[in-house]
Amino acid sequence: MTVIFVLLIIALLVSRTVFSVIISLVEKADSELEEEERKHLRKINRIASIAICIAIAITTIASSVYVIGEQNLAIVTTFGKAEAVSGTGIHFRIPFIQKVKKLDSTIQGLAIGYQEEDNEGQENDSLMITTDFNFVNVDFYVEYRINDAIMYEYGSSDPVGILKNIAQASIRNTIGSYRVDDVLTTGKSEIQAVIKEDIIKELENRKTGLMLVNVTIQDAEPPTAEVSEAFKSVENAKQQADTNRNNAEKYQNEELPKARAEADAIIQDANATKQERIDEANGEVALFNAMYEEYKKDPDTSKIRMYYEAMEELLPNLQIIVNGTDSEIKPIIVQQEGK
Repeated sequence: MTVIFVLLIIALLVSRTVFSVIISLVEKADSELEEEERKHLRKINRIASIAICIAIAITTIASSVYVIGEQNLAIVTTFGKAEAVSGTGIHFRIPFIQKVKKLDSTIQGLAIGYQEEDNEGQENDSLMITTDFNFVNVDFYVEYRINDAIMYEYGSSDPVGILKNIAQASIRNTIGSYRVDDVLTTGKSEIQAVIKEDIIKELENRKTGLMLVNVTIQDAEPPTAEVSEAFKSVENAKQQADTNRNNAEKYQNEELPKARAEADAIIQDANATKQERIDEANGEVALFNAMYEEYKKDPDTSKIRMYYEAMEELLPNLQIIVNGTDSEIKPIIVQQEGK
């Protein structure tokens, strides 16, 4: 903006100078030029001067105004002294004295282990060794943004390069403390969290002006096809084991209530049978005691009655005939019906 402003002023001044020279030459060449025509030329000269002044004023005002968007940070330097401007909206500066540099404050990304443009792997950055001495290729994506414009601009010559070096060192140290199974399968979330915390602590000690937003494992795989297939087989086996375990738990949850209900029913039936048998036994004991009391009073009569009752129970169709008077017991004729 400053360069355009200077060039515009120079162009206007040159134009006015050329116009003045032309007027002078015309006046000298034609000494008989009428006074009215001279006045007309002077009037044109004044108008040109006024136009130049207006153009200079407009250009000065335009170069004094700058706008900061929501996704920008700005640095204003006054005689080389920098100060940050973070508020969005319209701002003013002193032309020629103050300079403004805008920076992008949106979240940006940094690929480690592969090229972001074509996703081509970079084995020098992705190949790592785990704590159980296995090799693994791991790709990371680091998200960051500028949070201190002055520190970012003047604190170091390459803040993004510093962030990349910090991230690579933290990633290798962290991967080196985990087993290969954790890196490839269940430990990814924990590894990401550890790396993120480590990078944040390290950035606090560096003058980069950057803030870490997130670290994500994009891909993790063994370095060879054979090893990759082996790990896939292991992972499939683990998933199948989890599926079988879930199915077994589901079957257990379905069958246990049924078994418990059946057990409760059996126990209730057993308790009912038990009580029924106890009641029958108590009834038989009471009957026996009553019969015994009668037996003690008249044993012979009780024996005969018990005999009759036993015969009736054994031979339901048995007919019993008693001969004799009521006061004298006679022999009994036992005859089964139908014979």
